[in-house]
This record gives sequence, structure tokens and C-alpha cells, in this order.
Amino acid sequence: MNVQKSISSTTAITELINIVSQLRSPKGGCPWDIEQTHTSLIPYLLEEAHEVADAIRNDNDGHLQEELGDLLLQIVLHSQIATEEKRFNLEDIARGVSQKMIRRHPHVFGNTKVQNTEEVKKNWESIKMLEKPLTTPKGKLSDHLKEKVRSQSAISGAMEISKKVANAGFEWETINNIWDKVNEELNELKEAIDQKDFSNAQEELGDVIFTLINIARWCKLSPEEGLASTNRRFLDRFSHIESTLEGDISNHSLNVLREAWKDAKENIDDQQKK
Repeated sequence: MNVQKSISSTTAITELINIVSQLRSPKGGCPWDIEQTHTSLIPYLLEEAHEVADAIRNDNDGHLQEELGDLLLQIVLHSQIATEEKRFNLEDIARGVSQKMIRRHPHVFGNTKVQNTEEVKKNWESIKMLEKPLTTPKGKLSDHLKEKVRSQSAISGAMEISKKVANAGFEWETINNIWDKVNEELNELKEAIDQKDFSNAQEELGDVIFTLINIARWCKLSPEEGLASTNRRFLDRFSHIESTLEGDISNHSLNVLREAWKDAKENIDDQQKK
């Protein structure tokens, strides 16, 4: 370990802690920061986490450094609020996660031997389950999952539920069975829409997405990353259309827009292949 870098990092984090403490101080602090609570900061915490993910996807180091700083600020803000209420502080957070990492990596900090990543994952889950009596009351898996996914996005929550119930034995026999279920749910969605039963259609739409997420799990795909990639591709192509049509798309026929979309798709795909 580079001792000088370690000291510099500690100094920088201490400086950030002191800045946040001053921002939260009733005497001379910032009114906005003083008013914040754990609950009020939730949207900012989620926003910063998504912006970190976006910087990673776009391979932008400058952006990533900045967004990681914004995310760190959120963590320090939460720890400061807890410190003021004499519940815990940043040191407790750091020590807690350090101890957890040591416990869950016996192949690094102990004498356990592993051959590959799959064995690491299995050990992690086994150790995690052994820790549960220390942190949560024993209960049904469904109760645990309700608690686990309530703060996640719907897509992430669905993937979490799918993985956990599959590990518990509630699993499809083959991927073809899941495809059959996808088609069944799609037909039910079409039927609900045809009947203009939009309340039921909303539920059927959720069933379609949930079943597709099971397909993703079987194939070790990430629905979140897949959708993020689709969003980027769509916006790139739409930007190309706007440039081609000089920013005005509302006065063009659907046929013109379709041709412009086809042209955008071909041009962008060709550029990406070069």
C-alpha cells in the first residue's frame, strides 16, 4: 500500500466530512442542507447512482470522477445526519463494511480455497445466509424479498425476485417453458388491449416484462443494461433524423420519417462498425 496516497485520501475525506458538517451547522450553515433528512435525500441518492452508471457506460473518466464525488457526498450527508442524531457515523459505516468484506472473502483473508468465480459466489451467498440471524429476524422468503426490493427499480426488483425464488427451487424446467409463458402473457396483453380493459392491460404488461426478465436471468443477460443500450441507440438515431430534417419532424409524413429512421439506423450502424 502507498502510505502517502493513503494519508492523502484520509485527509481529503476528512475535509469533506468537515465541509458537510459546516453545511449542516445551525450556526452559519446552509438552510437547504440543514432541512434535509434521510427520506428527503432519497431522490438525490438514486439520481447520483444512476449518473455514476451512465458515466461508466459511456467510458468517461472525467464524468465518472465527478459523479462518484457526488455519490460520496450523499453518503457523507447521510452519515452526518445519523451522527447528529447520535445513531452512527461514517467510521461505523466504514468499519462495518470492512468487517463484512473480510468475513465474505475467506479465500483472501482466511484459509478457504476456491477454484473460480462461481465458487466465490456460492461462498458469498452461504456466508450471507449465516449472517442473517445476526441482522434480521427469521421469516418467509417473500417477506424478505418485499423488504429487499422496495427501494429498487421495478426491473432490478423483478430480477432479484426471480433469482431468489429460483435458488429456493421455484424454477422453470427449460427455457422453452419460459418462452411459452412469454407468448401466453403477450396474448393476454393483446386481448386486454383489444377489449379496452386498460386496468387489466397494465397488469398483463407487467406479467410480460416479468417473464422476459426470467429469460434474461436464464441467459445471464442484464435487462437494465439492455434497456439502457436501447435508449442510447434510439436517441442517437433520433438525433440523426432531427439533423437530416433540420430539426423539424412534425411537418413530415410518416413515410418520410420511416425512411429517415432507416437511413439513421444504417448510418449509425456503419459508423460503429468502422
